[in-house]
Amino acid sequence: MQQVSILGSTGSIGVSTLDVLARHPERYCVYALAANTQWSLLAEQVMRFAPRYAVLRDAQAAEQLREHLRARGCETQVLAGEEALAEVASASEVDTVMAAIVGAAGLLPTLAAVKAGKKVLLANKEALVMAGGLFMRSVVECGATLLPIDSEHNAIFQCLPNHQPDYLRAGLTASGVRKILLTASGGPFRTASAETLATVTPAQACAHPNWSMGQKISVDSATLMNKGLELIEACWLFNARPDQIEVVVHPQSVIHSLVEYADGSLLAQLGNPDMRTPIAHALAWPERIDSGVAGLDLIATARLDFCAPDSERFPCLALAQAAVRTGGTAPAVLNAANEVAVAAFLAGRIGFIDIPVVIRETMHRVPVTEPDTLTVVQTADSDARVAAEAVIDTL
Repeated sequence: MQQVSILGSTGSIGVSTLDVLARHPERYCVYALAANTQWSLLAEQVMRFAPRYAVLRDAQAAEQLREHLRARGCETQVLAGEEALAEVASASEVDTVMAAIVGAAGLLPTLAAVKAGKKVLLANKEALVMAGGLFMRSVVECGATLLPIDSEHNAIFQCLPNHQPDYLRAGLTASGVRKILLTASGGPFRTASAETLATVTPAQACAHPNWSMGQKISVDSATLMNKGLELIEACWLFNARPDQIEVVVHPQSVIHSLVEYADGSLLAQLGNPDMRTPIAHALAWPERIDSGVAGLDLIATARLDFCAPDSERFPCLALAQAAVRTGGTAPAVLNAANEVAVAAFLAGRIGFIDIPVVIRETMHRVPVTEPDTLTVVQTADSDARVAAEAVIDTL
């Protein structure tokens, strides 16, 4: 019986994880559920899965949850704050941690799980985007098992030789791999004109054609920044150079990514666009369990299309590529600026096409340093957020 802590249980990944766990009560037990402010949804999850701990980052929301559960005789202990997130991620009783907190907020609790040597299911790509070197070094030094949850990275992992989390330390070429093909759906505006992009609303940007996701990641998918962040993540996960990763737009989202080998072979992982598939794969790895996802009907799918991304209409991908080539704290600055810009777009403060403008200008304003400590990374993140807000004020 594996004890599982879910960081970000009220988000789409967290909800999908609980769905998979519920299908295998003989294998998994929920140790802790953690969220940001959604105490009412967390309360429903607590009443169903009876974890030992429930954590909310927001203290006021935690108190509301505490009173709600007490009135119903629930014995789950309610904790609050970032330190509590780290505690339930690193507790000695915990075997597996689903790291699904969105954005920079997920870095510290995810790193706490890694340093405690846990099996970490990584859905928080920002942890590697911000502090990839420090993070991966901790994985090796602390003996953690790191398994990717993003459908693309999970697909790459399944297509690489030996299917081992730490076998690629020598790099892709030494493993007989020529390159990685990272697929992108293209988002809801794949064929939209520049004029149309200028009038995009938050509701339109959050309406992804294939995937059911939260607002922030949906906007990132619409701008192709999500693919840029995934490219940076893939470099760290698979010890790859940026030039060894090619982004390919695949509108059907059936092929989740591919790996090309030196002999010309091309291996792909296919499946219906449902996050329960990579979640189940990582939970049970190296075994396989039922995810609740229907098998792929190739006849009904009928066709698979591919094209190159349009960097003129979607400059966020190029900004991410530039950041990873620059290295240092540039990816952390990129990520922070994007988080601020997306929040401003969702709040109606800037337009959709202003998002890359904010990111580009922030990257010009914040100097790049060597991220040799976590403090340096956090300082770069903070400075970028201040700079991004200043840019937004000028638009």
